[in-house]
Amino acid sequence: MKYRTYPNSAVRVSEVGFGLWTTSTGWWGQKSDDEAIALLREAYDLGITFFDAADTYGNGRSEEQLAKAFGDRRERVVYATKFGYDISSQNANERRGQFELPQDFSPAFVRRALEASLRRLQTEYVDIYQMHNARMAQIEDDALWELLEDLKREGKIRTYGVALGPAIGWLFEGLDAVVERNCPSLQIIWNALEQFPGNEQIRAAYDAHAQTGFMIRVPHASGMLEGHYTQETVFAENDHRRHRPRSWLVNGIKKVEQLRFLELPNRTLGQAAIQWLLKEPRVMTVLPNVYDSAQLREFATATETPALTGDDILRVEELYARNFGIDEEPMSFKGTMKRDAVNA
Repeated sequence: MKYRTYPNSAVRVSEVGFGLWTTSTGWWGQKSDDEAIALLREAYDLGITFFDAADTYGNGRSEEQLAKAFGDRRERVVYATKFGYDISSQNANERRGQFELPQDFSPAFVRRALEASLRRLQTEYVDIYQMHNARMAQIEDDALWELLEDLKREGKIRTYGVALGPAIGWLFEGLDAVVERNCPSLQIIWNALEQFPGNEQIRAAYDAHAQTGFMIRVPHASGMLEGHYTQETVFAENDHRRHRPRSWLVNGIKKVEQLRFLELPNRTLGQAAIQWLLKEPRVMTVLPNVYDSAQLREFATATETPALTGDDILRVEELYARNFGIDEEPMSFKGTMKRDAVNA
């Protein structure tokens, strides 16, 4: 495992991290806490030191899993968690799938949320504290950014950032977080199949000379770039991919077949997808969806496999530029995708 350090900070993270949405939410299959803790500890044994949770994942369950897994080695691991959703609201326990809870970014609420996260994590500080699915109102809120700086000075957090999702999009939220706020950490969806708007946000960081490190979620395009789907693939009843249109599966498989050149006898497509992301120096860590031990070992060893060549990178770029030769409906985005919408 290799490690990268966030700009202007001492926060050092493993290039491959672990997102706890797969162990705590039930959206990717059910796992007991014992199963989750065993998987987290195995990840640590493989060199993974960065773990990304959220108070809303399982209504605090992801944070509690981290405390149980690493309470005896807190100083050796890096915790990220998120805030902004009211998990105490009356419909929190009835939430299904990715139904969105009410948000609250007021200073009093943020402080209460942080204290609750610290209790669940059984720690005195959070390494990276992230606005969860921030809108433009939060990006433009001076008081919120000042509060994060206050929490940093108080030693409650080491650094902070913005986590964008769940759908791909949120173009100007990300651009303004980088350009206007010089945001220390930006978590985005970005992968070889889904490069918009990540390309624009990373390019903006260079243009603005921002000290932003990027955290990448969904690096395998919801499993597509693992290379295992077929036309006959059926997702489990509680798997969020089951509710996607069939065209997503059919077109995705066609695109993946054109990327098979990235596979080698000693490098899987899933490992190549991680390497493609880590070619970007501003990417600090990649958060693959981890379901089981075999997959964990595959992803954790991605950087030990042969490196992608310049020709590999160029070929992926060319395929993406023509959408892999596939004519499909434009994607529906969330977030602010047009500048005139910002000032509407």
